[in-house]
Amino acid sequence: MIETFLIGTYTHKSSEGVYELQLDTDKKQLQNLELVGRAGNPTYVTESKAHKVYAIDAESEDGKKIGGLKIFDAAEKPFKELGKTLTPGTSPAYVTVDEARQFVYTANYHTGIVTVYKIESDGTLTTTDTAKHTGAGPRPEQQDGPHPHFSDLTPDNRLVVCDLGNDTVYLYDVSDDGKLTEHSRFNCARGFGPRHIVFNTDKNVAYLVGELGSGVAVLDYDAAEGKFSLRQSLSTIPSDWTAHNGAAAVRLSTDQHYLYVSNRGFNSIATFKVEVNGELTLIDQIPSEGDFPRDFNFNADEKFVILVNQNTDNATLYSRNADSGKLTLVQKDFTVPEGVCVAPTK
Repeated sequence: MIETFLIGTYTHKSSEGVYELQLDTDKKQLQNLELVGRAGNPTYVTESKAHKVYAIDAESEDGKKIGGLKIFDAAEKPFKELGKTLTPGTSPAYVTVDEARQFVYTANYHTGIVTVYKIESDGTLTTTDTAKHTGAGPRPEQQDGPHPHFSDLTPDNRLVVCDLGNDTVYLYDVSDDGKLTEHSRFNCARGFGPRHIVFNTDKNVAYLVGELGSGVAVLDYDAAEGKFSLRQSLSTIPSDWTAHNGAAAVRLSTDQHYLYVSNRGFNSIATFKVEVNGELTLIDQIPSEGDFPRDFNFNADEKFVILVNQNTDNATLYSRNADSGKLTLVQKDFTVPEGVCVAPTK
């Protein structure tokens, strides 16, 4: 069976934009990388059920940076460009689609702004609201101000935003007309640098990855109150690792039994077992077979995991044992230029 994935990239070297990658599950191999949409630094991409692709885009206008989203129609290849939503300043770090309410959300690491867009009938976007964060953290290299890195939905359809710069997780209520109202905040340990979060609906907990602290926090999520509270903190790297590392992507298996986190620096995927109470136990570390693995993702039945290494321009394929949760190397050194994001197509 052939499955396809969208690959978001930086375009500092040889990459030209958004790529499509095939996984042949019978042959257990990655194949047929194809450029499908030209864009500037499309570091995160997502596809709606209507087969519209929303990709981060960075351009320049009169010598000044502008950034936002480029919208593509994925019904044909290469993708047909439908429009752009670009504003002064650098581009966002994350984009996602709210199918139920037909919104798109972005988190802009550089400007500190979270944006809500309404999806129009043709797939293009209209801004409905923004939220500007403030504050800073103790780590001067990445906490000189607010840096929202992630904005996506909670299981009860609030918007959760991870701000790496000010060590805060925000919860927003979203109105039917796309307006944001701040509901609550969770303050992380200073210097944790919250980057991404996933939810375990069986255990009513969330798993929050801290890029700067190379850690994962288990948070109780009280949906009725709309609040987080800390239960457990673990490291994603060995205690004797002293070189630089930044924890990056986090994925939870559909059965919610295993959690995976990528490490950039230690260059690995950490595997955690989800215990009966929702807490985590580290059970494995497997090398990424490249440098600076930002993102990875499961295939449809979660028997495989695809990872991209940004600095070494390669993708790695693992098989996944659903019973043990452990990953096994299947293929490495498949060329993917400056890979940053792995997103299954719809």
